Amino acid sequence: MSTNPEKLTSDQIITIVVLAASAFIALVSELVMGVALPTIMAELKISASTGQWLTTGYALTLAVIIPTTGYLLRRFRSRPIFAVSMGLFSLGTLIATLAPSFEVLLAARVVQALGTGVLVPMLLTTTFGMVAPARRGQMMAMVTAVISVAPAIAPAFSGLVMAQLSWRWLFIIILPFALLGLILGALKIPNPSASSGSGFDVLSFVLAAVGFGALVYGLSTVGEGAGAGIPVSFWVAVPLGLLGVGAFVVRQLRLQRNSTPLMNMRIFSRRAFTMSIVQFGFLVAGAFSLSVLLPLVLQESFELGVFETGLFMAPGGVMIVVVSVFAGKVYDRMGARTLVVSGAVVIAAGWWFMSTVDQAVPVWVVLVTFLVICAGQALSWTPIYTLALGSLPDELHAHGSAALNTVQQLVGAAGLAVLVGIFTIHAKGSDPTSVIVGAQAAFAAGGVIAAAGIVAAIFLPSRARNAPLLEAVSR
Repeated sequence: MSTNPEKLTSDQIITIVVLAASAFIALVSELVMGVALPTIMAELKISASTGQWLTTGYALTLAVIIPTTGYLLRRFRSRPIFAVSMGLFSLGTLIATLAPSFEVLLAARVVQALGTGVLVPMLLTTTFGMVAPARRGQMMAMVTAVISVAPAIAPAFSGLVMAQLSWRWLFIIILPFALLGLILGALKIPNPSASSGSGFDVLSFVLAAVGFGALVYGLSTVGEGAGAGIPVSFWVAVPLGLLGVGAFVVRQLRLQRNSTPLMNMRIFSRRAFTMSIVQFGFLVAGAFSLSVLLPLVLQESFELGVFETGLFMAPGGVMIVVVSVFAGKVYDRMGARTLVVSGAVVIAAGWWFMSTVDQAVPVWVVLVTFLVICAGQALSWTPIYTLALGSLPDELHAHGSAALNTVQQLVGAAGLAVLVGIFTIHAKGSDPTSVIVGAQAAFAAGGVIAAAGIVAAIFLPSRARNAPLLEAVSR
């Protein structure tokens, strides 16, 4: 990785753009199933509980892969890691376009996820290594806009495609962009020497697979009972996941003494990083839930079609990009706390208003509220990433990126599980009025989560203090 020049070279700009575009494509592909699932279920003749594995299987694979990315990015060269990752994603996308059955489509989704897991951590780590500290706020604005805009764009993209074409076009459209990213990345991404270190710790990987995988699976089962209560699988998987994650953490602490852990726990010795992780959890718990709940309400209560729903969601992505650029420009002057507190207040206000929405409210009012929430998310997302990674020394950036994305998967699944569970409990039927009642309860719960985010944001430091790590932490 190059040092931090004041001005990026053309090759560095191309590298960041290729990584950002590749991560964006992968994230959109991850989230397109929600709108398309009913059509896929009908065509492949599968039940809702079976079809749900197209998203659950993807999330489970990410939950297993992402905790290992800190080790992988430190241990191996960047170019081959990208080539393997984007190659797997492209292969999975190709298989999905041709899938003759549910089983093949599910396998394709797993292959896609195997490639996706490393892309966002690689984007964050590479960008932070290339950009001078004085310009990191502006550059991270672009990077985090890519990450945060995907939940808003994916339903819109899926809705627009499904309104005109077959579900296979969700993958056919993505495939050439994935292949282009693979070719450009293989040619342009720098290939610095990897750090030496001990071998891959298989026990750590097993513990991560059991812990994070069981947690995501258990959380994903909430709400599938459609009001029938929390399933038994939740009570088995979540405790198993907690035990697995606890054992994984203990194992990493031991490996830090004389070996290379999969995820270096020293990142949590920095207050700025730990507080950023906490705040990030409140943010993603709402962001991913909104991308699922809002299309449901629009289609079931406001009777919008798939095409209209896609058009409705699309401006959210534009809002996120615009506000992210603004946040990046003022970050160095205002600091993280002011921006994140402001964003948290805006998000909370939007969620609380959504809890009062019924069928008498004009759709344009719902759209404005959605855009306000997107603006609040964008105000928070860039400062959190910049503060979190800026508080770490260079050798821990890869592990910090892995931790942020692990939290994104776990807390995103947890937030969605809680809000969907509340929705199914309060929605006593599938008629428009019942859906509104369930949605109001879910949005009110989202407002509580967002309000807790305001409290957490107050305790964020404004600046990262990147001092040497305490020696005692590594012992």
